[in-house]
Amino acid sequence: VQLQASGGGLVQPGGSLRLSCAARGFTLDDYNIGWFRQAPGKEREGVSCISSSDGSTYYADSVKGRFTISRDNAKNTLYLQMNSLKPEDTAVYYCAADPAHFGYSGRYYCAFGMDYWGVGTQVTVSS
Repeated sequence: VQLQASGGGLVQPGGSLRLSCAARGFTLDDYNIGWFRQAPGKEREGVSCISSSDGSTYYADSVKGRFTISRDNAKNTLYLQMNSLKPEDTAVYYCAADPAHFGYSGRYYCAFGMDYWGVGTQVTVSS
């Protein structure tokens, strides 16, 4: 199982970025998937997660209405569209996946993490 995140960079406040996460060695559609982030000196935060078990999608309150998680099954790739970016969105962003099918929700996976993690991509929001 391999996950490779890309698409990070430097953007001004109010700008947009789209992160991509290419999955290799497994079929993304069969897994619980999500995006997490960690800012310097802060704990890891579950940004958005999709549960393949119950079909639910979770967004952290801090990004609700601004970020959108999606996937392209044909490309086996996960995306995170980030709009109206704020300086507090600055962090290393990670994509993650978990094969479990216990009926847990997207909120659960964002709270407790997943089994497989990709290399992060830095997002910096600054003027």
